[in-house]
Amino acid sequence: MSASSAPTRVDPLEDYDLSKPLKSNGLRQGLTAYGDPHFSLFLRKAFIKAAGYGEDALSRPVIGIINTGSGFNPCHANVPQLLEAVKRGVQLNGGLPIEFPTISLHESFASPTSMYLRNLLSIDTEEMIKAQPLDACIMIGGCDKTVPAQIMGGISANKPILPLVTGPMMPGSYRGIRIGACTDCRNNWAAYRAGVIDIEDIAALNDELAPTSGTCGVMGTASTMACITAALGLMPLRGASAPAVSAARLRVAEETGKNAVAAVSNALHPQTILTKESFLNAITVLQAIGGSTNGVVHLMAMVNRHPNVAGSITLDTFDEIGRKTPLLVDLKPSGDNYMSDFHNAGGMTALLQTLRPLLFLSAQTITGQSLGEVLDAAVAHDFPYSQEIIRPLSNPLYPCSSIVVLRGNLSPGGAVIKASASKDRRLLNHVGPAVVFSDTADLARRIDDSELPVTADSVLVLKGIGPIGHPGMPEAGLIPIPRKLGAAGVQDMLRLSDGRMSGTAGGTIVLHISPESIVSGSVFGVVRDGDLIKCDVENRVLHLDVSDDEIARRIAESIKDSSTKGAAKPKRGYRGLYERSVNQAEHGVDFDFLTASGPA
Repeated sequence: MSASSAPTRVDPLEDYDLSKPLKSNGLRQGLTAYGDPHFSLFLRKAFIKAAGYGEDALSRPVIGIINTGSGFNPCHANVPQLLEAVKRGVQLNGGLPIEFPTISLHESFASPTSMYLRNLLSIDTEEMIKAQPLDACIMIGGCDKTVPAQIMGGISANKPILPLVTGPMMPGSYRGIRIGACTDCRNNWAAYRAGVIDIEDIAALNDELAPTSGTCGVMGTASTMACITAALGLMPLRGASAPAVSAARLRVAEETGKNAVAAVSNALHPQTILTKESFLNAITVLQAIGGSTNGVVHLMAMVNRHPNVAGSITLDTFDEIGRKTPLLVDLKPSGDNYMSDFHNAGGMTALLQTLRPLLFLSAQTITGQSLGEVLDAAVAHDFPYSQEIIRPLSNPLYPCSSIVVLRGNLSPGGAVIKASASKDRRLLNHVGPAVVFSDTADLARRIDDSELPVTADSVLVLKGIGPIGHPGMPEAGLIPIPRKLGAAGVQDMLRLSDGRMSGTAGGTIVLHISPESIVSGSVFGVVRDGDLIKCDVENRVLHLDVSDDEIARRIAESIKDSSTKGAAKPKRGYRGLYERSVNQAEHGVDFDFLTASGPA
Protein backbone atom coordinates (compact mmCIF):
# COMPACT_ATOMS: atom_id res chain seq x y z
CA MET A 1 0.00 0.00 0.00
CA SER A 2 1.47 3.36 -1.00
CA ALA A 3 0.75 6.74 0.54
CA SER A 4 -1.39 7.58 -2.48
CA SER A 5 -3.60 4.55 -1.82
CA ALA A 6 -4.02 5.24 1.89
CA PRO A 7 -7.35 4.11 3.35
CA THR A 8 -10.39 6.31 2.91
CA ARG A 9 -11.00 8.33 6.02
CA VAL A 10 -13.93 7.06 8.07
CA ASP A 11 -16.43 9.64 9.31
CA PRO A 12 -15.56 9.83 13.04
CA LEU A 13 -19.23 10.32 13.90
CA GLU A 14 -19.94 6.76 12.72
CA ASP A 15 -18.08 5.50 15.80
CA TYR A 16 -20.75 7.04 18.04
CA ASP A 17 -23.77 5.78 16.08
CA LEU A 18 -25.18 3.08 18.38
CA SER A 19 -27.44 1.78 15.62
CA LYS A 20 -24.54 0.71 13.41
CA PRO A 21 -21.95 -2.05 13.92
CA LEU A 22 -18.42 -0.79 14.47
CA LYS A 23 -15.71 -1.04 11.86
CA SER A 24 -12.98 -3.51 12.83
CA ASN A 25 -9.99 -2.09 10.99
CA GLY A 26 -6.82 -0.52 12.38
CA LEU A 27 -7.15 0.68 15.96
CA ARG A 28 -10.84 -0.30 15.96
CA GLN A 29 -9.98 -4.02 16.25
CA GLY A 30 -9.57 -6.05 19.43
CA LEU A 31 -11.53 -3.75 21.71
CA THR A 32 -11.22 -4.11 25.47
CA ALA A 33 -14.18 -6.09 26.84
CA TYR A 34 -16.37 -3.71 28.82
CA GLY A 35 -19.64 -5.16 27.57
CA ASP A 36 -20.24 -2.06 25.45
CA PRO A 37 -18.05 -2.01 22.30
CA HIS A 38 -19.00 1.55 21.38
CA PHE A 39 -17.88 2.73 24.81
CA SER A 40 -14.65 0.68 24.44
CA LEU A 41 -13.87 2.52 21.23
CA PHE A 42 -14.86 5.83 22.77
CA LEU A 43 -12.29 5.30 25.54
CA ARG A 44 -9.59 4.07 23.14
CA LYS A 45 -10.03 7.13 20.96
CA ALA A 46 -9.72 9.39 23.98
CA PHE A 47 -6.45 7.80 25.02
CA ILE A 48 -4.96 7.54 21.52
CA LYS A 49 -5.61 11.24 21.18
CA ALA A 50 -3.74 11.73 24.45
CA ALA A 51 -0.75 10.26 22.64
CA GLY A 52 -1.12 12.95 19.98
CA TYR A 53 -2.84 10.96 17.22
CA GLY A 54 -5.66 12.38 15.12
CA GLU A 55 -8.82 10.71 13.79
CA ASP A 56 -7.08 9.72 10.55
CA ALA A 57 -4.79 7.37 12.45
CA LEU A 58 -7.73 5.19 13.47
CA SER A 59 -8.37 4.07 9.88
CA ARG A 60 -4.83 3.07 8.94
CA PRO A 61 -3.22 -0.38 9.16
CA VAL A 62 -1.53 -0.58 12.56
CA ILE A 63 1.99 -1.97 12.41
CA GLY A 64 3.22 -2.90 15.86
CA ILE A 65 6.99 -2.71 16.34
CA ILE A 66 8.53 -4.74 19.15
CA ASN A 67 11.35 -2.82 20.81
CA THR A 68 13.84 -5.11 22.60
CA GLY A 69 16.36 -2.38 23.30
CA SER A 70 17.96 -2.66 26.74
CA GLY A 71 20.96 -1.33 28.60
CA PHE A 72 21.80 -4.96 29.30
CA ASN A 73 21.82 -5.86 25.60
CA PRO A 74 24.70 -4.44 23.51
CA CYS A 75 23.62 -6.69 20.64
CA HIS A 76 20.55 -4.44 20.38
CA ALA A 77 22.31 -1.08 20.85
CA ASN A 78 21.32 0.04 17.33
CA VAL A 79 17.59 -0.39 18.00
CA PRO A 80 16.92 3.39 18.17
CA GLN A 81 18.23 3.83 14.61
CA LEU A 82 16.30 0.78 13.39
CA LEU A 83 13.09 2.10 14.93
CA GLU A 84 13.44 5.40 13.08
CA ALA A 85 14.06 3.65 9.77
CA VAL A 86 11.29 1.07 10.14
CA LYS A 87 8.74 3.70 11.14
CA ARG A 88 9.70 5.67 8.04
CA GLY A 89 9.06 2.61 5.89
CA VAL A 90 5.64 2.08 7.48
CA GLN A 91 4.57 5.71 7.16
CA LEU A 92 5.75 6.08 3.55
CA ASN A 93 3.39 3.23 2.68
CA GLY A 94 0.31 4.43 4.51
CA GLY A 95 0.56 2.52 7.79
CA LEU A 96 0.57 3.64 11.40
CA PRO A 97 3.69 2.43 13.29
CA ILE A 98 3.34 1.95 17.04
CA GLU A 99 6.23 0.56 19.06
CA PHE A 100 5.93 -1.39 22.29
CA PRO A 101 8.40 -3.23 24.54
CA THR A 102 8.88 -6.86 25.40
CA ILE A 103 11.51 -8.72 27.39
CA SER A 104 15.07 -8.33 26.08
CA LEU A 105 17.51 -11.25 26.34
CA HIS A 106 21.29 -11.20 26.04
CA GLU A 107 23.32 -14.37 26.31
CA SER A 108 25.97 -12.89 28.61
CA PHE A 109 23.60 -10.93 30.86
CA ALA A 110 21.00 -13.59 31.73
CA SER A 111 21.22 -15.97 34.68
CA PRO A 112 21.22 -18.91 34.70
CA THR A 113 21.01 -18.71 30.91
CA SER A 114 19.00 -16.88 28.27
CA MET A 115 17.59 -20.24 27.12
CA TYR A 116 15.81 -20.51 30.48
CA LEU A 117 13.95 -17.30 29.57
CA ARG A 118 13.38 -17.95 25.85
CA ASN A 119 9.93 -19.44 26.43
CA LEU A 120 8.97 -16.53 28.69
CA LEU A 121 9.86 -14.12 25.89
CA SER A 122 7.81 -16.22 23.46
CA ILE A 123 4.80 -15.94 25.77
CA ASP A 124 5.35 -12.20 26.13
CA THR A 125 5.56 -11.83 22.34
CA GLU A 126 2.50 -13.99 21.60
CA GLU A 127 0.26 -12.39 24.18
CA MET A 128 1.21 -8.80 23.31
CA ILE A 129 0.60 -9.44 19.60
CA LYS A 130 -2.81 -10.95 20.39
CA ALA A 131 -3.80 -8.42 23.05
CA GLN A 132 -3.08 -5.22 21.15
CA PRO A 133 -4.83 -3.85 18.03
CA LEU A 134 -2.13 -4.81 15.50
CA ASP A 135 -2.64 -5.67 11.84
CA ALA A 136 0.99 -6.83 11.52
CA CYS A 137 4.01 -6.93 13.80
CA ILE A 138 7.65 -6.09 13.12
CA MET A 139 9.80 -7.88 15.70
CA ILE A 140 13.20 -6.27 16.32
CA GLY A 141 15.64 -8.72 17.88
CA GLY A 142 19.07 -10.16 17.43
CA CYS A 143 20.80 -11.87 20.32
CA ASP A 144 20.62 -15.65 20.29
CA LYS A 145 17.31 -16.54 21.97
CA THR A 146 15.39 -13.39 21.02
CA VAL A 147 14.72 -14.19 17.37
CA PRO A 148 13.52 -17.78 17.88
CA ALA A 149 11.35 -16.71 20.82
CA GLN A 150 9.76 -13.99 18.69
CA ILE A 151 9.08 -16.35 15.79
CA MET A 152 7.66 -19.01 18.14
CA GLY A 153 5.32 -16.46 19.68
CA GLY A 154 4.50 -14.99 16.29
CA ILE A 155 3.53 -18.35 14.80
CA SER A 156 1.21 -19.00 17.74
CA ALA A 157 -0.35 -15.51 17.58
CA ASN A 158 -0.76 -15.91 13.79
CA LYS A 159 -0.87 -12.28 12.76
CA PRO A 160 1.54 -11.21 9.97
CA ILE A 161 5.02 -11.11 11.53
CA LEU A 162 8.21 -9.62 10.11
CA PRO A 163 11.44 -10.23 12.03
CA LEU A 164 14.05 -7.46 11.82
CA VAL A 165 17.39 -8.60 13.21
CA THR A 166 19.85 -6.09 14.59
CA GLY A 167 22.70 -7.50 12.50
CA PRO A 168 26.23 -8.74 13.18
CA MET A 169 29.05 -6.63 14.61
CA MET A 170 32.23 -5.90 12.68
CA PRO A 171 35.44 -7.81 13.45
CA GLY A 172 38.21 -6.26 15.52
CA SER A 173 41.98 -6.56 15.23
CA TYR A 174 44.80 -7.50 17.58
CA ARG A 175 48.43 -7.29 16.47
CA GLY A 176 47.36 -7.19 12.85
CA ILE A 177 45.11 -10.27 13.06
CA ARG A 178 41.33 -10.02 12.69
CA ILE A 179 39.39 -11.27 15.69
CA GLY A 180 35.75 -11.28 16.63
CA ALA A 181 33.17 -12.46 19.13
CA CYS A 182 32.83 -15.06 20.09
CA THR A 183 34.81 -17.89 18.46
CA ASP A 184 37.98 -15.94 19.11
CA CYS A 185 36.84 -15.31 22.70
CA ARG A 186 36.82 -19.04 23.26
CA ASN A 187 39.96 -19.87 21.27
CA ASN A 188 42.03 -17.24 23.04
CA TRP A 189 40.66 -18.14 26.46
CA ALA A 190 41.65 -21.77 25.81
CA ALA A 191 45.13 -20.56 24.83
CA TYR A 192 45.34 -18.50 28.01
CA ARG A 193 44.28 -21.49 30.16
CA ALA A 194 46.97 -23.56 28.46
CA GLY A 195 49.63 -20.92 29.14
CA VAL A 196 50.17 -20.14 25.44
CA ILE A 197 49.35 -16.45 25.87
CA ASP A 198 49.86 -14.33 28.99
CA ILE A 199 47.62 -12.18 31.16
CA GLU A 200 48.54 -8.97 29.30
CA ASP A 201 47.54 -10.52 25.97
CA ILE A 202 44.19 -11.78 27.21
CA ALA A 203 43.39 -8.38 28.72
CA ALA A 204 44.29 -6.54 25.51
CA LEU A 205 42.34 -9.01 23.37
CA ASN A 206 39.26 -8.33 25.48
CA ASP A 207 39.16 -4.75 24.13
CA GLU A 208 38.93 -5.86 20.50
CA LEU A 209 36.72 -8.94 20.48
CA ALA A 210 33.46 -6.96 20.29
CA PRO A 211 34.43 -3.60 18.72
CA THR A 212 30.93 -2.48 17.63
CA SER A 213 27.32 -3.03 18.58
CA GLY A 214 25.54 -5.99 17.03
CA THR A 215 25.47 -9.74 17.40
CA CYS A 216 28.51 -12.03 17.26
CA GLY A 217 30.27 -11.61 13.94
CA VAL A 218 30.77 -15.32 13.22
CA MET A 219 28.34 -18.12 12.38
CA GLY A 220 27.16 -18.39 15.97
CA THR A 221 23.57 -18.80 17.05
CA ALA A 222 22.54 -15.21 16.31
CA SER A 223 23.86 -15.31 12.73
CA THR A 224 22.47 -18.82 12.30
CA MET A 225 19.00 -17.69 13.31
CA ALA A 226 19.25 -14.65 11.01
CA CYS A 227 20.08 -16.91 8.05
CA ILE A 228 17.32 -19.37 9.01
CA THR A 229 14.80 -16.53 9.27
CA ALA A 230 15.69 -15.37 5.77
CA ALA A 231 15.48 -18.96 4.49
CA LEU A 232 11.99 -19.25 6.00
CA GLY A 233 11.01 -16.30 3.82
CA LEU A 234 10.20 -13.95 6.70
CA MET A 235 12.66 -11.14 5.92
CA PRO A 236 14.73 -9.66 3.05
CA LEU A 237 17.64 -11.91 2.14
CA ARG A 238 20.30 -9.27 2.75
CA GLY A 239 18.75 -8.69 6.17
CA ALA A 240 20.55 -11.80 7.42
CA SER A 241 24.04 -10.35 7.05
CA ALA A 242 24.07 -6.54 6.72
CA PRO A 243 26.31 -5.25 9.55
CA ALA A 244 24.59 -3.68 12.54
CA VAL A 245 26.47 -0.42 12.05
CA SER A 246 25.83 -0.09 8.30
CA ALA A 247 23.47 2.04 6.23
CA ALA A 248 22.44 -1.23 4.56
CA ARG A 249 20.96 -2.37 7.88
CA LEU A 250 18.84 0.81 8.04
CA ARG A 251 17.64 0.29 4.47
CA VAL A 252 16.59 -3.24 5.39
CA ALA A 253 14.62 -1.75 8.29
CA GLU A 254 12.85 0.69 5.97
CA GLU A 255 12.03 -2.12 3.54
CA THR A 256 10.66 -4.18 6.42
CA GLY A 257 8.27 -1.34 7.25
CA LYS A 258 7.08 -1.30 3.63
CA ASN A 259 6.66 -5.08 3.58
CA ALA A 260 4.65 -5.01 6.80
CA VAL A 261 1.98 -2.73 5.32
CA ALA A 262 1.76 -4.93 2.22
CA ALA A 263 1.52 -8.07 4.38
CA VAL A 264 -1.68 -6.71 5.94
CA SER A 265 -3.50 -6.30 2.66
CA ASN A 266 -2.22 -9.66 1.40
CA ALA A 267 -3.16 -11.46 4.67
CA LEU A 268 0.28 -13.10 4.93
CA HIS A 269 -0.12 -14.91 8.24
CA PRO A 270 2.74 -17.16 9.41
CA GLN A 271 0.60 -20.30 9.60
CA THR A 272 -0.30 -19.67 5.95
CA ILE A 273 3.05 -18.81 4.41
CA LEU A 274 5.18 -21.17 6.51
CA THR A 275 4.85 -24.76 5.29
CA LYS A 276 6.77 -27.96 5.76
CA GLU A 277 8.82 -26.98 2.68
CA SER A 278 9.71 -23.64 4.29
CA PHE A 279 11.20 -25.46 7.28
CA LEU A 280 13.01 -27.99 5.06
CA ASN A 281 14.64 -25.05 3.27
CA ALA A 282 15.69 -23.64 6.63
CA ILE A 283 17.24 -26.96 7.67
CA THR A 284 19.12 -27.13 4.35
CA VAL A 285 20.53 -23.66 5.03
CA LEU A 286 21.43 -24.65 8.60
CA GLN A 287 23.56 -27.50 7.25
CA ALA A 288 25.08 -25.45 4.41
CA ILE A 289 26.22 -22.59 6.66
CA GLY A 290 27.68 -24.85 9.35
CA GLY A 291 25.18 -23.27 11.69
CA SER A 292 24.83 -23.52 15.43
CA THR A 293 23.50 -26.72 16.97
CA ASN A 294 21.14 -24.38 18.83
CA GLY A 295 19.42 -23.95 15.48
CA VAL A 296 18.17 -27.53 15.77
CA VAL A 297 16.48 -26.85 19.11
CA HIS A 298 14.96 -23.55 17.96
CA LEU A 299 13.68 -24.91 14.66
CA MET A 300 12.05 -27.86 16.41
CA ALA A 301 10.33 -25.44 18.79
CA MET A 302 9.02 -23.41 15.82
CA VAL A 303 7.89 -26.54 13.96
CA ASN A 304 5.96 -27.78 16.98
CA ARG A 305 4.15 -24.42 17.30
CA HIS A 306 2.73 -24.77 13.78
CA PRO A 307 -0.52 -26.80 13.70
CA ASN A 308 -0.02 -27.81 10.04
CA VAL A 309 3.66 -28.79 10.32
CA ALA A 310 4.09 -30.22 13.83
CA GLY A 311 4.89 -33.93 13.68
CA SER A 312 6.02 -33.91 10.05
CA ILE A 313 9.58 -32.86 10.92
CA THR A 314 11.67 -34.62 13.56
CA LEU A 315 15.29 -34.72 14.65
CA ASP A 316 15.94 -37.36 12.01
CA THR A 317 14.86 -34.89 9.29
CA PHE A 318 17.94 -32.80 10.10
CA ASP A 319 20.16 -35.80 9.59
CA GLU A 320 18.45 -36.84 6.35
CA ILE A 321 18.89 -33.36 4.88
CA GLY A 322 22.45 -33.17 6.19
CA ARG A 323 23.47 -36.30 4.28
CA LYS A 324 22.80 -34.54 0.97
CA THR A 325 23.81 -30.97 1.91
CA PRO A 326 27.45 -29.86 1.81
CA LEU A 327 28.95 -27.18 4.04
CA LEU A 328 29.51 -24.21 1.73
CA VAL A 329 30.11 -21.16 3.94
CA ASP A 330 33.68 -20.57 5.12
CA LEU A 331 32.98 -18.81 8.43
CA LYS A 332 34.16 -19.43 11.96
CA PRO A 333 33.84 -21.72 13.84
CA SER A 334 33.73 -24.24 10.95
CA GLY A 335 35.89 -22.04 8.68
CA ASP A 336 38.05 -18.91 8.90
CA ASN A 337 35.98 -15.80 8.10
CA TYR A 338 33.37 -13.41 9.51
CA MET A 339 29.81 -12.33 8.78
CA SER A 340 31.00 -9.10 7.12
CA ASP A 341 32.84 -11.29 4.60
CA PHE A 342 29.69 -13.35 4.03
CA HIS A 343 27.71 -10.15 3.41
CA ASN A 344 30.30 -8.78 0.98
CA ALA A 345 30.28 -12.09 -0.89
CA GLY A 346 26.56 -11.83 -1.59
CA GLY A 347 25.21 -13.22 1.67
CA MET A 348 22.02 -15.25 1.64
CA THR A 349 21.20 -14.32 -1.95
CA ALA A 350 24.43 -15.88 -3.21
CA LEU A 351 24.07 -18.88 -0.91
CA LEU A 352 20.48 -19.64 -1.93
CA GLN A 353 21.35 -19.27 -5.61
CA THR A 354 24.05 -21.89 -5.06
CA LEU A 355 21.66 -24.14 -3.14
CA ARG A 356 18.82 -23.88 -5.70
CA PRO A 357 18.95 -27.60 -6.66
CA LEU A 358 18.36 -28.54 -3.00
CA LEU A 359 15.59 -26.06 -2.18
CA PHE A 360 11.80 -26.00 -2.47
CA LEU A 361 11.52 -22.91 -4.64
CA SER A 362 7.73 -22.79 -4.43
CA ALA A 363 7.88 -21.90 -0.73
CA GLN A 364 6.13 -18.61 0.02
CA THR A 365 7.82 -15.47 1.39
CA ILE A 366 6.55 -12.45 3.32
CA THR A 367 6.58 -10.40 0.10
CA GLY A 368 3.89 -12.63 -1.43
CA GLN A 369 6.43 -14.01 -3.92
CA SER A 370 7.75 -17.54 -3.93
CA LEU A 371 11.37 -18.12 -2.98
CA GLY A 372 12.11 -18.98 -6.61
CA GLU A 373 10.64 -15.67 -7.77
CA VAL A 374 12.73 -13.78 -5.20
CA LEU A 375 15.89 -15.51 -6.43
CA ASP A 376 14.97 -14.98 -10.10
CA ALA A 377 14.73 -11.24 -9.48
CA ALA A 378 17.96 -11.04 -7.47
CA VAL A 379 21.28 -9.80 -8.80
CA ALA A 380 23.84 -12.59 -9.26
CA HIS A 381 26.98 -12.55 -7.09
CA ASP A 382 29.27 -14.76 -9.13
CA PHE A 383 32.81 -13.49 -8.64
CA PRO A 384 36.03 -15.02 -7.23
CA TYR A 385 35.72 -13.57 -3.72
CA SER A 386 32.14 -14.80 -3.48
CA GLN A 387 33.22 -18.35 -4.30
CA GLU A 388 35.98 -18.23 -1.68
CA ILE A 389 33.49 -17.45 1.09
CA ILE A 390 30.46 -19.28 -0.36
CA ARG A 391 31.81 -22.38 -2.06
CA PRO A 392 30.15 -23.93 -5.13
CA LEU A 393 28.45 -27.29 -4.69
CA SER A 394 31.36 -28.87 -6.56
CA ASN A 395 33.95 -27.58 -4.06
CA PRO A 396 32.46 -27.63 -0.55
CA LEU A 397 34.26 -26.87 2.68
CA TYR A 398 32.91 -30.13 4.10
CA PRO A 399 31.20 -32.78 1.93
CA CYS A 400 27.98 -33.22 3.94
CA SER A 401 26.40 -33.50 7.36
CA SER A 402 27.78 -30.47 9.13
CA ILE A 403 25.36 -31.30 11.95
CA VAL A 404 24.79 -34.99 12.68
CA VAL A 405 22.17 -36.75 14.80
CA LEU A 406 23.47 -39.63 16.92
CA ARG A 407 21.44 -42.41 18.51
CA GLY A 408 22.19 -45.43 20.65
CA ASN A 409 21.62 -46.77 24.14
CA LEU A 410 23.17 -43.58 25.54
CA SER A 411 20.82 -41.27 23.62
CA PRO A 412 17.57 -43.02 22.62
CA GLY A 413 15.92 -39.61 22.20
CA GLY A 414 18.79 -38.41 20.07
CA ALA A 415 21.90 -36.26 20.39
CA VAL A 416 23.63 -33.86 18.01
CA ILE A 417 27.21 -33.09 17.09
CA LYS A 418 28.54 -30.32 14.88
CA ALA A 419 30.96 -32.55 13.02
CA SER A 420 32.28 -29.74 10.82
CA ALA A 421 33.56 -27.88 13.90
CA SER A 422 35.64 -30.81 15.16
CA LYS A 423 39.26 -29.79 15.68
CA ASP A 424 40.54 -33.38 15.60
CA ARG A 425 38.60 -35.41 13.02
CA ARG A 426 40.00 -38.66 14.41
CA LEU A 427 37.70 -38.17 17.39
CA LEU A 428 34.65 -38.50 15.15
CA ASN A 429 35.21 -42.26 15.44
CA HIS A 430 36.50 -42.81 18.93
CA VAL A 431 36.24 -45.15 21.91
CA GLY A 432 37.46 -43.99 25.28
CA PRO A 433 36.90 -44.24 29.03
CA ALA A 434 34.51 -41.76 30.65
CA VAL A 435 35.60 -39.09 33.10
CA VAL A 436 32.30 -38.01 34.65
CA PHE A 437 31.31 -34.70 36.20
CA SER A 438 27.94 -34.67 37.97
CA ASP A 439 27.21 -30.98 37.31
CA THR A 440 28.88 -27.64 36.57
CA ALA A 441 29.97 -27.17 40.18
CA ASP A 442 31.73 -30.54 40.14
CA LEU A 443 33.31 -29.61 36.80
CA ALA A 444 34.63 -26.30 38.12
CA ARG A 445 36.00 -27.99 41.22
CA ARG A 446 37.90 -30.82 39.53
CA ILE A 447 38.64 -30.07 35.86
CA ASP A 448 42.06 -28.52 36.56
CA ASP A 449 43.02 -30.83 39.41
CA SER A 450 46.48 -32.17 38.63
CA GLU A 451 45.40 -35.53 40.10
CA LEU A 452 42.37 -35.88 37.77
CA PRO A 453 42.69 -39.34 36.13
CA VAL A 454 42.39 -38.15 32.54
CA THR A 455 44.29 -38.63 29.27
CA ALA A 456 43.84 -37.29 25.77
CA ASP A 457 41.85 -40.46 24.95
CA SER A 458 39.36 -39.95 27.78
CA VAL A 459 35.76 -38.96 27.09
CA LEU A 460 34.71 -36.00 29.23
CA VAL A 461 31.09 -36.37 30.40
CA LEU A 462 29.09 -33.55 31.99
CA LYS A 463 25.69 -34.35 33.46
CA GLY A 464 23.01 -32.15 34.98
CA ILE A 465 22.85 -29.40 32.35
CA GLY A 466 19.76 -30.49 30.42
CA PRO A 467 16.53 -28.54 30.00
CA ILE A 468 15.35 -29.34 33.55
CA GLY A 469 18.62 -30.20 35.24
CA HIS A 470 20.28 -26.82 35.43
CA PRO A 471 17.60 -25.46 34.55
CA GLY A 472 17.68 -23.86 31.14
CA MET A 473 20.17 -26.09 29.33
CA PRO A 474 23.21 -23.78 29.64
CA GLU A 475 25.94 -23.51 27.02
CA ALA A 476 28.33 -25.48 29.19
CA GLY A 477 28.77 -28.31 26.69
CA LEU A 478 32.14 -26.86 25.68
CA ILE A 479 33.84 -28.63 28.59
CA PRO A 480 37.29 -27.05 28.95
CA ILE A 481 40.34 -29.15 28.21
CA PRO A 482 41.92 -30.05 31.57
CA ARG A 483 44.74 -27.59 32.14
CA LYS A 484 47.43 -30.25 32.42
CA LEU A 485 46.41 -31.66 28.99
CA GLY A 486 46.13 -28.19 27.44
CA ALA A 487 49.64 -27.37 28.61
CA ALA A 488 50.78 -30.59 26.93
CA GLY A 489 49.32 -29.46 23.59
CA VAL A 490 45.94 -31.25 23.60
CA GLN A 491 43.45 -29.02 21.75
CA ASP A 492 40.42 -31.28 21.41
CA MET A 493 38.79 -34.18 23.20
CA LEU A 494 35.52 -36.05 22.78
CA ARG A 495 33.06 -34.37 25.15
CA LEU A 496 29.47 -35.33 25.97
CA SER A 497 26.65 -33.52 27.76
CA ASP A 498 22.90 -33.11 27.96
CA GLY A 499 23.35 -29.36 27.56
CA ARG A 500 24.07 -26.96 24.73
CA MET A 501 27.12 -25.26 23.25
CA SER A 502 27.48 -21.76 21.89
CA GLY A 503 27.25 -21.62 18.13
CA THR A 504 30.55 -19.76 18.18
CA ALA A 505 32.36 -22.73 19.75
CA GLY A 506 34.17 -25.62 18.13
CA GLY A 507 35.43 -29.06 19.09
CA THR A 508 34.33 -32.69 19.00
CA ILE A 509 31.35 -32.21 21.27
CA VAL A 510 28.15 -34.27 21.55
CA LEU A 511 25.22 -32.25 22.83
CA HIS A 512 21.48 -32.38 23.65
CA ILE A 513 21.71 -36.01 24.85
CA SER A 514 18.13 -37.12 25.50
CA PRO A 515 16.64 -38.03 27.84
CA GLU A 516 18.75 -35.77 30.05
CA SER A 517 20.51 -37.17 33.10
CA ILE A 518 17.97 -35.91 35.65
CA VAL A 519 15.05 -37.76 34.01
CA SER A 520 14.15 -41.02 35.71
CA GLY A 521 15.39 -43.94 33.62
CA SER A 522 18.00 -41.94 31.71
CA VAL A 523 20.95 -44.09 30.63
CA PHE A 524 23.09 -40.97 30.41
CA GLY A 525 22.29 -40.35 34.06
CA VAL A 526 23.99 -43.61 35.16
CA VAL A 527 27.28 -43.30 33.23
CA ARG A 528 30.23 -43.86 35.58
CA ASP A 529 33.95 -43.14 35.52
CA GLY A 530 35.82 -45.66 33.40
CA ASP A 531 32.82 -46.78 31.31
CA LEU A 532 33.80 -47.13 27.67
CA ILE A 533 31.90 -44.80 25.35
CA LYS A 534 31.84 -45.19 21.58
CA CYS A 535 31.11 -42.31 19.23
CA ASP A 536 30.89 -43.24 15.54
CA VAL A 537 29.70 -40.23 13.56
CA GLU A 538 29.78 -41.99 10.21
CA ASN A 539 27.37 -44.64 11.45
CA ARG A 540 25.43 -42.20 13.70
CA VAL A 541 26.13 -44.22 16.85
CA LEU A 542 26.56 -43.10 20.46
CA HIS A 543 26.97 -46.19 22.62
CA LEU A 544 27.71 -46.94 26.27
CA ASP A 545 29.67 -50.20 26.35
CA VAL A 546 27.94 -51.58 29.42
CA SER A 547 25.62 -54.60 29.45
CA ASP A 548 21.87 -54.08 29.37
CA ASP A 549 21.57 -55.89 32.70
CA GLU A 550 24.10 -53.60 34.35
CA ILE A 551 22.39 -50.50 32.92
CA ALA A 552 19.03 -51.74 34.24
CA ARG A 553 20.56 -52.42 37.66
CA ARG A 554 22.06 -48.91 37.81
CA ILE A 555 18.79 -47.30 36.78
CA ALA A 556 16.85 -49.24 39.42
CA GLU A 557 19.41 -48.23 42.02
CA SER A 558 19.16 -44.60 40.93
CA ILE A 559 15.36 -44.64 41.19
CA LYS A 560 15.57 -46.22 44.65
CA ASP A 561 18.06 -43.58 45.81
CA SER A 562 15.80 -40.82 44.54
CA SER A 563 12.77 -42.22 46.36
CA THR A 564 14.63 -42.43 49.69
CA LYS A 565 15.54 -38.75 49.44
CA GLY A 566 11.86 -37.83 49.20
CA ALA A 567 10.17 -35.47 46.78
CA ALA A 568 11.85 -32.13 46.18
CA LYS A 569 10.01 -29.07 47.41
CA PRO A 570 7.95 -27.69 44.52
CA LYS A 571 9.47 -24.57 42.99
CA ARG A 572 7.48 -21.35 42.89
CA GLY A 573 6.93 -18.82 40.11
CA TYR A 574 8.47 -19.11 36.69
CA ARG A 575 11.03 -21.68 37.86
CA GLY A 576 8.22 -24.01 38.90
CA LEU A 577 6.30 -23.44 35.67
CA TYR A 578 9.47 -24.12 33.69
CA GLU A 579 10.39 -27.38 35.42
CA ARG A 580 6.83 -28.72 35.25
CA SER A 581 6.26 -27.87 31.61
CA VAL A 582 9.49 -27.90 29.58
CA ASN A 583 9.98 -30.69 27.06
CA GLN A 584 13.21 -32.39 26.02
CA ALA A 585 15.75 -31.23 23.46
CA GLU A 586 14.41 -33.24 20.51
CA HIS A 587 11.08 -31.43 20.90
CA GLY A 588 12.59 -27.96 21.07
CA VAL A 589 12.77 -27.33 24.86
CA ASP A 590 9.43 -25.53 24.61
CA PHE A 591 6.65 -25.61 27.18
CA ASP A 592 4.24 -28.44 26.44
CA PHE A 593 1.21 -26.16 26.79
CA LEU A 594 2.59 -23.81 24.11
CA THR A 595 2.93 -26.43 21.38
CA ALA A 596 0.27 -26.82 18.70
CA SER A 597 -0.84 -30.13 20.24
CA GLY A 598 -1.06 -28.70 23.75
CA PRO A 599 0.09 -30.29 27.02
CA ALA A 600 0.65 -34.02 27.19
